Amino acid sequence: MASEQNLLNKAGMDAPPSLATEAVLVKSESVPEGTPTIRGYDFNKGINYHELLKSYLTSGFQAQNFGRAVEEINKMITCKLSPIAKEKLKEMNMHPTERVPTNCTIFLSYTSNLISAGVREIIKYLVQHNMVDCIVTTAGGIEEDFIKCMAPTYVGDFSLKGQELRDKGINRIGNLLVPNDNYCKFEDWVMPILDKMLEEQKTEGMLWTPSRMIHRLGKEINHEDSVYYWTYKNNIPVYCPALTDGSLGDMIYFHSYKNPGLVLDLVQDIRGINSIAVQAVNSGMIILGGGVIKHHTCNANLMRNGADFSVYLNTASEFDGSDSGASPDEAVSWGKIKKTAQPVKICAEATLVFPLLVAETFARRELEYKNFMKKEDE
Repeated sequence: MASEQNLLNKAGMDAPPSLATEAVLVKSESVPEGTPTIRGYDFNKGINYHELLKSYLTSGFQAQNFGRAVEEINKMITCKLSPIAKEKLKEMNMHPTERVPTNCTIFLSYTSNLISAGVREIIKYLVQHNMVDCIVTTAGGIEEDFIKCMAPTYVGDFSLKGQELRDKGINRIGNLLVPNDNYCKFEDWVMPILDKMLEEQKTEGMLWTPSRMIHRLGKEINHEDSVYYWTYKNNIPVYCPALTDGSLGDMIYFHSYKNPGLVLDLVQDIRGINSIAVQAVNSGMIILGGGVIKHHTCNANLMRNGADFSVYLNTASEFDGSDSGASPDEAVSWGKIKKTAQPVKICAEATLVFPLLVAETFARRELEYKNFMKKEDE
């Protein structure tokens, strides 16, 4: 047996099969010079949150997409704060809301749960400082802002039982709790405003649209905690094509029995948001979540053959063909994002990520915005 083994060894039978070595030991081509290497943050350098977040760009996976999204939003801001070329000024018509035109129109879109959550305060900061130009949201994204000016939303738990909460008159939004009394307070506040709107429609010929209603409610709330108080103050249009899909829709329904006749015109609003996109010198989209807010924003930018800058932030997958999960590349195929753009999607939950995105972009550049606004006023 020993002599037989020696013969096999001499014949090379102890070497790995050539098929295996060829499969495993594939020769690498040279990586292009200047390609970044993967490297995370070193806490031996101390706690520096800005440097930590900068390191995400070379950390891989969704951290890397976060880093790319920071770069993309900063490109939007740099473009916005740059002068408009003279030849472009000659081509432009007046903005539908008479906002002063800038070199980049920034669309911010978000689902209603983010107003229910603490992201509301982040969004309020952006509109308070006039950092974005157009907002798209859903009905809950409108009413929950006003309701929070009247009564708080509370910290709860995902495991709380719906049957028990229903018996107590408490509504659950994920792990947030909203007493039903909050909506009763909202009804008491909004019903007289709807009465006034109907009267103005009848006596003054006022043509109400969802965006004009939101503008009016922002004026009426007169509360500095409100997102829509600041959109009213800074003349930032808010589009909500699904305005009736929430408590505000319930109020409009009840009002149609108590004092019928109020009309909301959707045609003027689709003309408004599409016109904003068409008249934009450049455009950027920041879209938090999916559904109607994502498509409405992208479809408006289709009217200009695509946005120049785009950041998606959501948890949806594209395997089912939904628009919510559709990748930026799919939007390129429709002409909703330009072929020359470098869009980014972060697969993550917005309450975790969006405050950090704002910290690395808009908040760090607040002084630039202020100086830009001063120049515009001069």
